[in-house]
Amino acid sequence: MGLQRIVIDAREAYACGHSFGDTGACERLTGTAHFAIDPQDPRNAVIVNLDRAPRNSEGLVEFSAPFVIIKPVDMARGNGKLFYDINNRGNTDLAPVADAASVNGQVAQQLRMGFALVDAGWHGDGIANPVQLFPQFPVAQAPGAEPMTGRVRLEFSVPAPAFSQPLAPFWRSYAPVSTDTAKATLVMRERAGEAATPIAPDRWCFATGSPEDRIASDTDIMLFDGFSPDRLYELIYEAKDPVVMGLAYAVTRDLAAFLRFASADTAGEPNPLLQPGGALPRRACAYGASSTGMYLREFLYLGFNEDEAGRKLFDGVFINTGGANRLFANVEFAHPTFYSAQDGHQDFVSNAIGPASFGISTDPLTGREDGILKRPASDPLLIEAVDENSFWTWKNSLQVADGRGQPIPTPDNVRLYFKAGAGHLGIHGLLSPPLNPAGFMGECRYPAQALNAPAFNPQAIERGLPGLGGAMVVVLDEWVDRGIAPPASTFPRKETGELVALAEYRALFPRIPGFEPPEVMAGLDILDFGPEFGPEGGRMTQLPPVHGAAYALFVPRPDADGIAVGAHRPMEAAAPTGTNVGWNVRREGCRAGDLCGLEGAFVPFARTKADRLASGDPRLSLEERYGDHAGFVAAVRAAADDLVQARFMLPADAQAWIAAAGESDVLKPA
Repeated sequence: MGLQRIVIDAREAYACGHSFGDTGACERLTGTAHFAIDPQDPRNAVIVNLDRAPRNSEGLVEFSAPFVIIKPVDMARGNGKLFYDINNRGNTDLAPVADAASVNGQVAQQLRMGFALVDAGWHGDGIANPVQLFPQFPVAQAPGAEPMTGRVRLEFSVPAPAFSQPLAPFWRSYAPVSTDTAKATLVMRERAGEAATPIAPDRWCFATGSPEDRIASDTDIMLFDGFSPDRLYELIYEAKDPVVMGLAYAVTRDLAAFLRFASADTAGEPNPLLQPGGALPRRACAYGASSTGMYLREFLYLGFNEDEAGRKLFDGVFINTGGANRLFANVEFAHPTFYSAQDGHQDFVSNAIGPASFGISTDPLTGREDGILKRPASDPLLIEAVDENSFWTWKNSLQVADGRGQPIPTPDNVRLYFKAGAGHLGIHGLLSPPLNPAGFMGECRYPAQALNAPAFNPQAIERGLPGLGGAMVVVLDEWVDRGIAPPASTFPRKETGELVALAEYRALFPRIPGFEPPEVMAGLDILDFGPEFGPEGGRMTQLPPVHGAAYALFVPRPDADGIAVGAHRPMEAAAPTGTNVGWNVRREGCRAGDLCGLEGAFVPFARTKADRLASGDPRLSLEERYGDHAGFVAAVRAAADDLVQARFMLPADAQAWIAAAGESDVLKPA
């Protein structure tokens, strides 16, 4: 079972034939992987509604996914290992590039090391297009091949006034059983988490366009009084035809299993990663960032790191900024693109039910004993690096402290690293793009940080702790392949005083003129979605959920500059030119006071002591910190040396930082 056929449609030189170190030139393969799995197999039983998917003549459920492979042209020059780079919302790091300078820094490092890189579509509600990777999954059916129905809950937040918008912007939505608005519920809130105001059924409809020129649609919603960026909207309606979204995890499992363990598919098409002499890849690792970090947490928790034959797939896993959430794609009527945060989707499914920590522990609120890694025979060695924003937005303290604030130990096969000062979308520094003044969606009050995530800036290099990138690929590979232990975890912890409650954070934060810390952070309650929903997913019959007891959550302690404390901080925090924080707040007209999504913020230091005293800024000026330009360059060099010694930065990247400091205008004479 599993992968049946692998069809390669195209081969092309990658990065115009650029040579990646000893690996040499690489090629990019694209095609489609075709799968068929047995719904009766116990290893597939966890997939929600797999038993209700259409079957072929052999009783198997079929599905397919586009894939990308980048590998050495001469496989003998590779390292004989596979790195599965899981795409974020269909946007792959393995897209074609115009030249070598456009290659993502982490990808370039992986290729220099000789890895074969793989990615495949998993997001089952994506709209097919030539650029993104989206699979073809079946729709579940009720007995007698009747449409399955169930309630769907959506939340809307618009960046600008509008009369209509898609039910699921950029995604395939679930069609309503009826467009009669009296059979649905639409409410409005002034702030996230506040009481809802019902909107009368005659004040909205399923349509697009404008109230005067509306076009009926079962994929769009229209509000006659208009959607406002200063409000949140929630729709609950009866939908039909749920996609079997949990097949996402089977795509990753079965493609990885084929590439690791099979010489050819059922039609005799050879495995494209065969080594000279027919050897198969001897190691495999996986990488996921943001939502796909949550995806990997779920993949491991549900047991998909074993193939249908019980073989371990990924020896190592690197998760970048996944937070403590899990994805919950294995849900009837799932929309895995939506994540829970403070300013939106507060009590939606992505944060619904633990476990949040990798090790097995007992949840003091529910009494449930559980952990993401609970299968010693197949659990990988794992590294997770998390930005500061994830503590404010994605409840990240639950990785190291339970819901009552008691410490949770980190398992020996896990390392947790902290990117102090980083927002989710980037951090401001010498090697980051210019500031994005009002944030990605233009909704933030304070100057936002750079957009240095590869999804938004393909030329961005992941240097130091902001992305860890190539350095962590080296660390993970040495751990997996040679048994060299990685650096100790650098996560802030409650028992060391590095994690504090919101009130204490606000009291400790410096009084920077015009820059106030938030009054809110993302919370988490016990959420009851009904008896058919549990830690592994299922069907939500209680919408909205019933709220129970609240978890205690914490954020990293700020230092005298307002930058989060921590060992081996990223360059932007170790030799700072201003205060980087992992939070931002919404501006007036956009639900002011709520957090501003995934954005961080940056406030520069004054140049001189006189300047800071004149403005009332308590933070030392650049001049007081570094003396002159040479002093700043020396501070960057010292921080780079520390990060290289600690194995959080590659030597080549350290030289780039030092060169950038020398070329900067920091404290240079006018």
